[in-house]
Amino acid sequence: MERLRSDLLAARFSVDSLTRLWGTRADAALHRGQRVPASRALAGPAGETAAGVLARIFVLGMPVTAGQLAVALPSLGLDGALALGLVSVDGDGVRAVLDLRPYSFVDAHGVGSWWIASDLGELTVGGALREDHVLGVGGASLTLSGLMVGGPVDTALDLGTGCGIQAMHAARHATRVVATDISPRALEIAALNAELNGIHNIEFRLGSLFEPVAGERFGQIVSNPPFVITPRTDGVPSYEYRDGGMVGDALVASVIAGLSAHLEPGGIAQLLGNWEYRDGVDGLDCAGEWVSATGLDAWVVEREVQDSALYSETWIRDGGTRPGAEFDRLYGAWLDDFERRGVTAVGFGYVTLRASTRGLRRLERLDSPIEGGLGVHIAETLAASDWQSALSDEQLGREHLELAPDVTEDRHYWPGDADPTVMTLRQGGGFGRSVPLDTGLAALVGACDGELSLRAIIAAIAQLLEVDEAALSAEVLPSVRELVTTGFLRPLA
Repeated sequence: MERLRSDLLAARFSVDSLTRLWGTRADAALHRGQRVPASRALAGPAGETAAGVLARIFVLGMPVTAGQLAVALPSLGLDGALALGLVSVDGDGVRAVLDLRPYSFVDAHGVGSWWIASDLGELTVGGALREDHVLGVGGASLTLSGLMVGGPVDTALDLGTGCGIQAMHAARHATRVVATDISPRALEIAALNAELNGIHNIEFRLGSLFEPVAGERFGQIVSNPPFVITPRTDGVPSYEYRDGGMVGDALVASVIAGLSAHLEPGGIAQLLGNWEYRDGVDGLDCAGEWVSATGLDAWVVEREVQDSALYSETWIRDGGTRPGAEFDRLYGAWLDDFERRGVTAVGFGYVTLRASTRGLRRLERLDSPIEGGLGVHIAETLAASDWQSALSDEQLGREHLELAPDVTEDRHYWPGDADPTVMTLRQGGGFGRSVPLDTGLAALVGACDGELSLRAIIAAIAQLLEVDEAALSAEVLPSVRELVTTGFLRPLA
């Protein structure tokens, strides 16, 4: 593995290098599942460089000659690549057995880059995926790694590790990581990725859900569980990387129910999940019932809701089945399952749980575009919630607050009017929230520069508006607490 790592470094097989080789447009096309622009860019001299050859065989799934591979991997050589299970010889050419591509990221610990192996994707396979397919770094993986709180912990658990990407991220701040999966193939590839990238503090265990860690507790648990709601019907593929084998959304409910027994005091669990909307039943409320039953602090964010038809199309296509007779057959099976169980739509979102008695319980729908990772913001939100909830209204009134630097205010006026008709506070970072303001709250927020206490600001506004100070305080303090929790306002450092 050391020889492979040395060759990849020497070839400068990195995200930036490949983007320079084929350009930003081709890079964007690859993210849409189209490789023609990239392959055209590598048809000339760029494709003969070491990075170009590696990109052609391992990213684009194109054959190369044995001589080209030998130049691109001079230390490992063809025999070494065969021994690692990376390639196979096909006539006069060499083809990839695994997808291998560079991956770069930024987290609470700074900039990082790895190489990630996984099974060949649909672009290379050209059809439906095998049921034990090991997925690489996809959209869900990027979402969860971006959400991950990066504070130091002794032990972390990656439940359903897949290619190992979450375990590798956790290994940057955990002394020891346990990564589990029901798939022996996934664990084999995850172990390869850890070794290739010089990560040695991950222990891999085979088994379903919490079975491999019975009786153990962790300071952090992360999971991108196999939450996709798949019909339990003969003839419908069940992919190990996304289908947990349970009916409907029971898999996510089961994972949430098991977390409290495996978190240390103060420990944090973060996972992605789906929840079903049925006739007259709100899916987010159902997720709220799951987390309430754990007795843990809970924060559930719903990012998207898809109707049953769109959800079916999305995940059938994800499995590599293209429109046609087979697609239509599977589509019918999915819709039959949803109709039989009264499911009209499926929600997708993030769940954060904490082994604490602070009493945090947030259920919210947030669909604003997000720039960058949210791990730091989530940690700050938890800390801010703890800070303000520990203070009485009287104590909070004595605090000096300031506006966060990413916050702006919009004001809209009717033509000719001196006073605004609509005022909105907007957050540039985090979840990009927007909060409507009334006159009193707008005045308070505008005065939060750290100079005066909240009590002094409220007294001044009450005098200006000629309203009762106590009544104004009772009106605005709940909003102030929410603005502190969500990062619009913060205590003076």
